[in-house]
Amino acid sequence: MKNIAIIPARGGSKRLPQKNIKLIDGLPLLSFSIQYAQANTQIIDEIYVSTDDKDIKKIALDYGAKVIDRPVELSGDLEPTVSALKHVLQSIDNNVENVILLQPTNPIRPENLLKVAFDIYKKEKCNSLFTVSRNYKKFGKITDQKFIPYNYKIGQRSQDIDPLYFENGLLYITKASLIHEDITISENAYPLEIDHVFANVDIDTQEDFDYAKYLYHKHIKPNS
Repeated sequence: MKNIAIIPARGGSKRLPQKNIKLIDGLPLLSFSIQYAQANTQIIDEIYVSTDDKDIKKIALDYGAKVIDRPVELSGDLEPTVSALKHVLQSIDNNVENVILLQPTNPIRPENLLKVAFDIYKKEKCNSLFTVSRNYKKFGKITDQKFIPYNYKIGQRSQDIDPLYFENGLLYITKASLIHEDITISENAYPLEIDHVFANVDIDTQEDFDYAKYLYHKHIKPNS
């Protein structure tokens, strides 16, 4: 049974057009996730890019990934990611046990993240695993022009509030059988906490892209 990486990269992005092939130091955004997968061949057997875009397809092939052409009906703004994952599985042989989802909008990841995550995934016998990070902000909502705290009391110190976590998008591991049931994160999924600056990168706007580029220059390029 195989472990495969799937990188869903559609062409239609409204807030940051063609974001998946925007360049950081001459490298397309998509290439970072492909190369991350290639650096983990002790875990990943095959790398697939799911796309509806000919330019993305060319880049994926140039960087050594296999490409699954995504149908138009699975490429809309409101289509869930699991649809693309399921389509990939239906397009290849069924000898897949685990799917590692790498989002191109999270291009920079801690080097040993997948190894650590996959070891936990196997040890805990998980159906799925995903990465989360703690958020130290004080949240609330506004009702009738009144601010109502959600996770703290007025005057309470940030370090004393009950922790909240956010899904940071760095990494997902899921049983292929779950994806066939339209599930990416199961109810009992293992939340792997990541305390790393890269967890704050999820590119959807030009500002997000500029921040990713800054972190790349600060933390990765100097060590290349």
